[in-house]
Amino acid sequence: MAVLPPDPVFSLRSPDMGAVNSLCFQESDRLLAGTIKGSVFLWDLQTNRSALHFEVGSDPITSLHHTPDRLVTQQKGGTITMFSIGGSSYVKERSIPGNHMGFCRSALHTNTSKTNEQLLFYPCEESSIGVLHVTDAAAPTQILVPDDPQLPKLGSVTCFKPFECASQLFLLAGYESGHFLTWDISSSVILDVLELAQDATTVDYDPVTNRGIVGGPTDKLISFSYQRSSMQLQRGSELCIKNPGVNCVRIRPDQKVFASAGWDGRIRIFSWKSLRPLAVLTQHKNGGVMDLAFSSQPVAMWRAPIMAAAGMDSQISLWDLYN
Repeated sequence: MAVLPPDPVFSLRSPDMGAVNSLCFQESDRLLAGTIKGSVFLWDLQTNRSALHFEVGSDPITSLHHTPDRLVTQQKGGTITMFSIGGSSYVKERSIPGNHMGFCRSALHTNTSKTNEQLLFYPCEESSIGVLHVTDAAAPTQILVPDDPQLPKLGSVTCFKPFECASQLFLLAGYESGHFLTWDISSSVILDVLELAQDATTVDYDPVTNRGIVGGPTDKLISFSYQRSSMQLQRGSELCIKNPGVNCVRIRPDQKVFASAGWDGRIRIFSWKSLRPLAVLTQHKNGGVMDLAFSSQPVAMWRAPIMAAAGMDSQISLWDLYN
């Protein structure tokens, strides 16, 4: 007998919220949602109510990140806005105008080798990537430009993932052409180029298990790893899914499972060790699931780490899965 998929522990809804593009946890008992209307909703997971919402702009919020004292948003078009926490609200600090018309999302990384320095990686025009110091406004912004004439024509950047290995900071970046470049951030040097997946929309990588996963508009998820001594990317196996199109892949922090968010509204859960499919979650029936987020610590109400998922059906589902 087939095992029925689990139900969510709760679904968050608000008549004012509408479709959701992006999610992030603030610690573990607060969840932020960025909407296609350009607003941010803060949900209190102790009461499961919206504690605050405010407008960033008229463009959709494509990415959200929260540091201990700041909120960072990315809007469609590429504009980055930073907010500080002021009492019970957020106060706008500064904006960086963007010039990226694609779908690449920004990424926040805590550089543990440099006293927890907070770095924001964000897409710029054409193939360039900006590296911004979140906590130090005076620090210069680093721009990664793949201008080596021997490189193939890359097109726009479509996804990336910063990570640390042996106390060095790297960035794996995918481009429209299907090529993935591995950057050494300290020297702005490209270490490796591999054609992996054309028009990839999402990538995640775990340096502890040395494995990553890529998703895009096809019906396949592609795994990869690194040859550590040379930092050369190596293609792994392919995982077939029933319907094409993946907006997001996320590896859970405990490396037990990973999840994909599909254009078909399905959330697919896989074992990270075996890459075997474990469940297909069907809570979101009207439109694609746009983003997934895992809490880093247990959420008090459910005494377990929680996965949040949201998309075009104007709800945020919360899940306690395989903990």
